[in-house]
Amino acid sequence: MNCNEINGLHVMSQNPTALSRIPTISKEILRVSIRYRSPLLVALLFAFATVSPGCGHPAPPGATSTEKKEPAATAPVPVPENRDADDTARFLAGMPGHPGSPFADLEQTEAWKDHRARLDSAWHNLDVTLIAGLHKFAKAELSDAALREAIVYYPFSGPDALYATACFPDNSTYVLVALEPSGTLPSLEQLSRKQDFAGYLKATRDTMGSVLGRSFFITREMDHQFRGQVTDGLLLPILEVLVRRHNTILGFRYTRLDDAGKLIDRDLSYKPRTPYGDKGLQIAYRSDEDQSVHQMYYLTINLDDEHLKTNPQFVKYAAGLKGAVTLLKATSYMTHRNEFSIIRGLILANSQAVLQDDSGIPFHFFSPDTWKVQLFGEYTRPYGSFRYLIQQDLQKAYHDPGVRPLPFRIGYGYGKVNSNLQLARRTAQTAAQNRPSN
Repeated sequence: MNCNEINGLHVMSQNPTALSRIPTISKEILRVSIRYRSPLLVALLFAFATVSPGCGHPAPPGATSTEKKEPAATAPVPVPENRDADDTARFLAGMPGHPGSPFADLEQTEAWKDHRARLDSAWHNLDVTLIAGLHKFAKAELSDAALREAIVYYPFSGPDALYATACFPDNSTYVLVALEPSGTLPSLEQLSRKQDFAGYLKATRDTMGSVLGRSFFITREMDHQFRGQVTDGLLLPILEVLVRRHNTILGFRYTRLDDAGKLIDRDLSYKPRTPYGDKGLQIAYRSDEDQSVHQMYYLTINLDDEHLKTNPQFVKYAAGLKGAVTLLKATSYMTHRNEFSIIRGLILANSQAVLQDDSGIPFHFFSPDTWKVQLFGEYTRPYGSFRYLIQQDLQKAYHDPGVRPLPFRIGYGYGKVNSNLQLARRTAQTAAQNRPSN
């Protein structure tokens, strides 16, 4: 076995999904063989795995081999490991740095200690009021293998990594898409030069205020905060949510879509084709609880029809998310409007399931011959300025038996009115037709 093959095994050893398919004793042989670069031990590993039937996980439905293949649009590219993003995220999220953090001195300032105390309190309240309920809901309603193994696709997300990871904590891949710029990672030197350091930390807390206080980000606030006023995009708030969700950032890369709709590396000097462009990010992170490794992608895309008609690159990319679980929450009811028909059609054509509140795709699009919809919570009419967008068919469905309780409040009217969610899943026949190709 040559060095390239052994290095390939090293990559596999860092992938918990691949490693989980190898018997326990073989995992230990693999780790030792990689550590000492022993071809003999590698051969023993694969000989043992070959004669040990039934030790791995069964192939997912529709797979033609023992290895599940991801759609090409989101096939993970290795991200160079670098602790800079983790150090910066922990510091700005009000969490003590790991040993060797370059922010150790700044953590001793009164401004940062106050920053930490305020964020600790806010996140504790969120744990009690929302996250615990999301975990309970996810365990009861979203825990079957088909959902856990899917790509989690979240259009109109803003930087809301919280909702995606709380609903689907075990999934390997998350794709967030929104209008806001992707942003860059500031250096320690840049942060140290802030003249009003306490004011800057307060401003970063304010960028998280919407999700910590309301369960969603407010568009007009993002327009004021994430276009250079506090940060230059969504990288920092996404990173802050991930580390507060008990993860370690392994590294990230700047991305963009090529003409074929594939993600490639992006130089910071890249000029997009349109004002909103297709700039993105790929973040690799590891769960502190079970050491599983995950990928989170973010893309800056204007999702209205006018822009998607001139962005075939993203349309190709979105079509590659076949079999995804799509999340829609607090979308300003975009997919209720005719000018968002393309993204609505892509979601309906390619998703195996859609988890949404009433601001997502209108209820009448989920025809009973294709979709089975489970309702949760309560629905009377939209809250606030969206009250005129009442769905009478959804209102009627909520009066039918079988509606299940929702153990938290979320979305518009958070904390003021009862919330609703709908989980639409393809029927068995259409689900089989909608599985990703291998």
